[in-house]
Amino acid sequence: MNFGGSIRINKCGVLILTILLLLLFYYMSWNKNNKNSHFGFSKNPNEINLRKLLIGSIQAAITGGVQVKAVSNEHDLHTKSKGKTKEGANDLITDADFKSHCVMFNGLRSIFPKLKIVSEEDSSNNEKCTDVKMYLDPTVLHESAVVPDEYVNIDDITVWIDPLDATQEYTEKLTEYVTTMVCIAVKGEPIIGVIHNPFTGKTTWAWTGKTMSPDLLQVKKTDEPVRNPILIVSRSHTGKVKELGQIIFGEDTSIITAGGAGYKVLQLVDAKATAYIHTTNIKKWDLCAGNAILNSIGGKMTNLRNEKITYGDSSLFVIENGLLATTSANNHDLYIKKIMIIG
Repeated sequence: MNFGGSIRINKCGVLILTILLLLLFYYMSWNKNNKNSHFGFSKNPNEINLRKLLIGSIQAAITGGVQVKAVSNEHDLHTKSKGKTKEGANDLITDADFKSHCVMFNGLRSIFPKLKIVSEEDSSNNEKCTDVKMYLDPTVLHESAVVPDEYVNIDDITVWIDPLDATQEYTEKLTEYVTTMVCIAVKGEPIIGVIHNPFTGKTTWAWTGKTMSPDLLQVKKTDEPVRNPILIVSRSHTGKVKELGQIIFGEDTSIITAGGAGYKVLQLVDAKATAYIHTTNIKKWDLCAGNAILNSIGGKMTNLRNEKITYGDSSLFVIENGLLATTSANNHDLYIKKIMIIG
């Protein structure tokens, strides 16, 4: 037996084997990255996928709405006053406000533990909430929605939630005005807004410049001046807005009173009102979602000094200089000039 023979190495075979191993390595790496992209994972733990956060925000608004609707069927809403507003009206809270807050706040936190969330209800009472788990369900988006994966540093994100907008009207069984709202602001800019009515089941949402709910896709954008504007104002905080509207637009100006900031923005979207005007104090959790939605359809929202409203977590919660909102940036600029002339 000859054990002293030499072993010949086929250079071509080695080259082919090397290429195959490299292809296998790149395939495994690509597959891993593609899988992570599909499920919205980021290698950076300090980043959040806005697609996932949009889905979670829609779910949070809907699950909060479930609580709001359920409590409405109870004999006692356990209505209390958190104090008086600057105008002397009671700032009410019910069991529905608190239960909706619990599922919205803790539901989002169960998926995004480091998320900065500002809620209308006091988050220091979260220990009274039962444990809430929420799992992302992409089916809350309509089938034709094309939603990109976009990652943002978590420190740049602030989420504003209003667990029950129009509590006064809720206690009066005026359910058409009631909404639950979620807003996502990036560096203070409202980019994603969700407004849900628990009693009609309608959910309107938008990610500015990216995608929106089907009802917003039907909105006809126009910058044509409105000859006979219809103003929508708060039924419980009218302030001087009726007088202001008549001075600006004439005594025959149509004025609608309604409850809930979210509802009023949707009336603009549905072309049932031309401008939403508010002259007294208003909170940012009332406005952020509507602001994002108006931005997505070419509208505009500012205070009555024409100053942009920012929604960073360190910003003041109260807007003291009133509000003007429209679905047309041109009409907004026209109205605000008249308002500022009057002073």
